[in-house]
Amino acid sequence: MAEASAVSSNKMDNKYFVDVLKDTFSKLSPVQMIHNPVMFVVEIGTVVTLVFALGSLGKAQFGYELLVTVILYFTLLFATFAESYAEARGRAQADFLRRTKSFTKARLLEPSGATRMVDAAELKKGDRVVVEAGDIIASDGVVVNGVGSVDESAITGESAPVLKTRDDAVTGGTTLLSDRLIVEITANPGETFLDRMIALVEGASRQKTPNEIALSALLAVLTLIFVLVVATLVPQARYYGSHATNITTMVALLVCLIPTTIGALLSAIGIAGMNRVAQVDVVAKSGRAVEAAGDIDVLILDKTGTITVGNRMATEFMPLDGVSGEELAECALLSSLADTTPEGRSVVELAQKMLRPDAVPNGEGEPVPFSAQTRMSGIDLTDGRQIRKGAVSAIVEITQSDTKDALNKLAEEVAGDGGTPLAVEIDGRALGVIRLKDIVKSGLKERFDDFRKMGIRTVMATGDNRITAAVIAQEAGVDDFIAELKPEDKIVVIKKEQSEGRLVAMTGDGTNDAPALAQADVGLAMNSGTMAAKEAGNMIDLESNPTKLLDVVMVGKQLLITRGALTTFSIANDIAKYFAIIPAMFAAVPTLSVLSKLNIMGLKTPHGAVLSALIFNALIIPALIPFAIRGVKYRAESADRMLARNIFNWGVLGVIIPFVAIWGIDRVLGLFGLA
Repeated sequence: MAEASAVSSNKMDNKYFVDVLKDTFSKLSPVQMIHNPVMFVVEIGTVVTLVFALGSLGKAQFGYELLVTVILYFTLLFATFAESYAEARGRAQADFLRRTKSFTKARLLEPSGATRMVDAAELKKGDRVVVEAGDIIASDGVVVNGVGSVDESAITGESAPVLKTRDDAVTGGTTLLSDRLIVEITANPGETFLDRMIALVEGASRQKTPNEIALSALLAVLTLIFVLVVATLVPQARYYGSHATNITTMVALLVCLIPTTIGALLSAIGIAGMNRVAQVDVVAKSGRAVEAAGDIDVLILDKTGTITVGNRMATEFMPLDGVSGEELAECALLSSLADTTPEGRSVVELAQKMLRPDAVPNGEGEPVPFSAQTRMSGIDLTDGRQIRKGAVSAIVEITQSDTKDALNKLAEEVAGDGGTPLAVEIDGRALGVIRLKDIVKSGLKERFDDFRKMGIRTVMATGDNRITAAVIAQEAGVDDFIAELKPEDKIVVIKKEQSEGRLVAMTGDGTNDAPALAQADVGLAMNSGTMAAKEAGNMIDLESNPTKLLDVVMVGKQLLITRGALTTFSIANDIAKYFAIIPAMFAAVPTLSVLSKLNIMGLKTPHGAVLSALIFNALIIPALIPFAIRGVKYRAESADRMLARNIFNWGVLGVIIPFVAIWGIDRVLGLFGLA
């Protein structure tokens, strides 16, 4: 966590600073700049003024035209630096997560019978590997020898382990929980289940948010309007005999008037979102994802490992008639002392809570490990008693016939509630059932209520069966659930919501969630999940808390408000600059002397007015970056009130500041004979 905090801070090491500088200049390429139409116009203008400056070498206007070119160039650099800085932060955060990645190894079985460790990527179709308990299965294959219990939750979403025997298929990325298997690989590199998931991820596309579309259209329209305004000024000025309309001056005027401020600050606003979500231990790969979170309508959540803790836990001891709860708890504890799985530890913890401290047995004896063949584990005590815990059907086979029906009835009751029953017996006498179930993470119900108040619908999507899904959905408090889904089904669900005009967020942790995380407008992967999920998501929650998205939504809304405020400021700024510059440019024309009354700042020359406005235009970009980073305070209020507040606060500032600043800059330029 300390390393994560370091990544989320504003400090960057020298390597990233050098990368930022390199990217700052490389982004001046027209191929990249064309994606930002406003700044692309500025770049074209810079080239035009440079050509005219070189053409006027040795002439009186050379200094003026060169100065205009330099100011325009720095305006571009301020914009590309902000974007490069944002991207460098994203790479730094992604690199932090990749450093935690451990590459899967496999025990390749040689023809001689010996084994050697190889990288999973080296395995090819026909190879045989040995998989021991606790190993991750390196690639897709089929069992050729052995019987074992496999945890497939990361791939299928199903929380219960699956028994695998000869000729059963196994999937790369799943974990063998017990025993030993020999697996023959059935897929060449690039053809595995994981590779198919990656192909689905790469094929997924994210739609633009309504705010992005609206802002892009606004910037494009404003740019076009001011291009037309400046273009029509030239023939009008020449008609009235003005000499203040050379190409360099017109380009400078255009750059002053088009919305360069908000165009250059968009990346800075993205940085702000990434910084703020980092403060709640969420790594965002892009500012766009954070902005999209402010507009989401639907949140789709995976079950296993996201809503639930990911492991089935013991929650209740259910004794048969004539058996005390203490006896069942004592035998369950003894049978689980050597069981190091999360399920086994939960049985011990539950029993210890139920038994008096002086009644907890010491468990002297020989542990019997779990075996996939017997589907049981337990202990042979030194006093001769034998205790077994395991699947109900396996325990039924070794217990007295008069308790079988009662034991099966308890098991059906547990299964009907979405749980998993484990039976316990001692010396052939059934004692009862342990209820195992997926545990819903604490605090979810209240957080889902908060989502509901914000108008966000929550849907649980899982590969688990409907009964289990219904129980978990009710406990968690989600609005709806969909069960028995395959990975591609989750994409269909998301696409359906998107086709109806909704923005969708998805949280998940498994490889099976990766395509859906990539398709969603906001993909929040759990840090406890697989690398495929973390690569597919555009955000990663370092604490693996699915309701962390609520914090991200709040940051997203603050980001949208900040962008709206700065857009308001930028538009007001551009209008103010227009009315500050135009009177000064044409006040000297006799037939337009009436405009001198509008020259309220007393700007002396057209060149001084343009240079002052151009310098202000360049300096206001870095000056506003701190506001973009800190953000505008989010208040839960209507859009009308928010718009009115932005216009009053940022709109008024956007009108006043340019007049004051341009007047001051003009006076400074006058001291150096430039105005």
